Amino acid sequence: MDVAKWWFLHLLVMVFVAILVLPVSRSSPESEAESRTRKPGGNVIEVEGEPKSVVWVVQLSDLHFSVHHPERAYDLRRYVGPALAMINPSLVLITGDLTDGKSKDLLTMKQDEVEWIEYQNVLDNVIQRSGLNKEIFYDLRGNHDCFGVPKAGGAYDYYQKYSINARLRRDGNVQSITLQNGGWKHLFVGFDGTMETGLRGPTNLFGHPTNQLLANIDLELSQWDAESTITKIAFGHFPLSFSALTDDGQGLKDVFLKHSLSAYLCGHLHTKFGKNLKRHHQSNHPTKYYQFNIHQGFPTNMDEQSCSSTNSSKEFWEWEMGDWRWSRAMRILAIDSGHVSYVDLDFRLGSKETIILPTFPLDSRFMQRISSVHDFKCQPKRGSSYELIRTLIFSRTEIVLVSVKVYDTRPETPTVVLDSSMRKIEGNGSRGDLYVAPWNWRAFEDPSPSRYRLQIEAIDIFGKTSYSDSRPFSINGLTAQVSWTWREFFVMGCQWASIYWPAFWSALLFLTSLLLVPQVLLLCWKKNYSYEYVRPNFAGRSLREHLVDGAFLALMELPRMTVVWFGILMYLLYLLFFPWFFGHVFTERGIVAYMTYQGWFVPNFNKNTMLQYLGVPDVMVVVLPHLCFVVLPTILVIGAMAAERTTYRKYHLLLSGKKEDDSLEHNYGQTKNASSCDSNCIWRRRWIRKFLFLVTAVILWKHWKNCRALVRAYDMNPFLNSPIYCFMIPVLLMYAVYKTWSP
Repeated sequence: MDVAKWWFLHLLVMVFVAILVLPVSRSSPESEAESRTRKPGGNVIEVEGEPKSVVWVVQLSDLHFSVHHPERAYDLRRYVGPALAMINPSLVLITGDLTDGKSKDLLTMKQDEVEWIEYQNVLDNVIQRSGLNKEIFYDLRGNHDCFGVPKAGGAYDYYQKYSINARLRRDGNVQSITLQNGGWKHLFVGFDGTMETGLRGPTNLFGHPTNQLLANIDLELSQWDAESTITKIAFGHFPLSFSALTDDGQGLKDVFLKHSLSAYLCGHLHTKFGKNLKRHHQSNHPTKYYQFNIHQGFPTNMDEQSCSSTNSSKEFWEWEMGDWRWSRAMRILAIDSGHVSYVDLDFRLGSKETIILPTFPLDSRFMQRISSVHDFKCQPKRGSSYELIRTLIFSRTEIVLVSVKVYDTRPETPTVVLDSSMRKIEGNGSRGDLYVAPWNWRAFEDPSPSRYRLQIEAIDIFGKTSYSDSRPFSINGLTAQVSWTWREFFVMGCQWASIYWPAFWSALLFLTSLLLVPQVLLLCWKKNYSYEYVRPNFAGRSLREHLVDGAFLALMELPRMTVVWFGILMYLLYLLFFPWFFGHVFTERGIVAYMTYQGWFVPNFNKNTMLQYLGVPDVMVVVLPHLCFVVLPTILVIGAMAAERTTYRKYHLLLSGKKEDDSLEHNYGQTKNASSCDSNCIWRRRWIRKFLFLVTAVILWKHWKNCRALVRAYDMNPFLNSPIYCFMIPVLLMYAVYKTWSP
């Protein structure tokens, strides 16, 4: 018997070692199509007319045109065309998710040509109503736009047929536009970072830049490096927290830091996660897995700035803008003598009659932490740009009076320290209205970046007054602190592509430990010590003692349920070594692929000698929730049911005056009369067991929802394509309920 126990112990150790050393496959290498050389240079637009020092662009994102929600297209047609006519931007950037690609129940995700035809018609109508040149519109692809698209340019790649970029024959996955105005160059570089082989959702969530894409972006961002007055802006769909790394471990952040962008404009996350979906990146404070605060690193010390040497630290802002889908959001971004500012508009309450965008001084919450201080201290040539408060005003009606107020918030009640009228810059062929007001800007130097606040007031010819948001400013370039909510941190602060593998192996190791460690202890212990923790009487013990004893007993009782214990262990090994389920990953139901924790294996697309997988780390949206919210609760609740049965059996034996073994008699021989009324009620009616039944029902409901979503998403039959994944957990739970039914 001892030999058998030690043989079994060696077997468990071998399983543990196999789990720890199992290699992780890498994603597929780049296609040959990306190996083509690329020459830098894109479209150059000369921005004519006043004001000479300012250009502005409009960003839209996540339109999600859907056959099930026609109001999205209706509102875009109704509001955006007239708004663009009033704003008169130099560029209009649409950063992905042009269509929705989802069924009415949101579970099936593939392309629908009807949505693309609607997108084309609505955008053509918007362009016509705006009176703008179609050439200034740029639309990028998002993950929804490549749901189930097996090949770029194929039959289901409707983006290549109906998008503005495709109809204007803009080839390639990188587009660059340079706006020239008043001696300044403003470079905008947009790119398509979606999957090369587009899978259906939900395992199509991340951006997948390749080495060649990063090289092309780097090349485009380098084209004006010889210029001293250049502002660089990148735009794409995916935030960096949802962008994977290349096989070489490189990412978009490395390229953006190299060029010290002013900002990276993106979408994807939607406003439902929060309104502060913004993030500052800095080269001397690298973050691999997470960033706790919006601002990375520490504020720049002005005394450490040296004008005689070039600052080696690089930085850029990442600004996610929200969505049109639910929030009806639109952004206006302005560049004024190199200073970048923006205002976000909300069309849920209707059209906008007057829009105010202050361009200087900048909002101290979202200004550069390094270059702003350096510019203030070390670049006298920008002194002229500091001498005027400036704001852009777009209005359908004539504006008769504009004024600026500066508030000092240091007292308990903010006081107005500057109240001045503003004059409009006149000029021939004016593109928009810029208002300015002189001020003694050096009087507002202060070590606090949020002491002074700026607000613009505009009155139109009908007497209607409009206000800008009150915003803090710091003339000497210090940044005000802004904190994320937990939801904002979850989607912006976590680098999910880097987190997936550590999170997966940690979860698997923890689950395996819950099974193997108690079993090893039981094999090694000759005497059964777990009954020392069976105490039906609740009197005289704290809640903490109850929880500790109960948890220990649950873990020790689980291996006693041999069939269930082996079933869970085999299920974990199955999830590790075998396909989780089979399904259709493309719009056309033809090719059947299978998914593992390493990604999707698609037979006709994985032609390399080494086994390669698609959709990594996108599969984490299936893998991690299943391990953490289904498998882990299953282990815990089954152990708890076993512990409850053991404790109830002891309570039953005590009431009947019987004994089960000497250890029970020694420990509990005197507890029958000491049982309190509360413990009698709990154990007699088995309230704990009833609560565990409720938890079991919740686990089964959660698992059923997950399986139903996958069945609908990938057109699979659960009995044929995923029997182990779908039915093993319910079988184990039902069997555990049956085995613990009676003492």
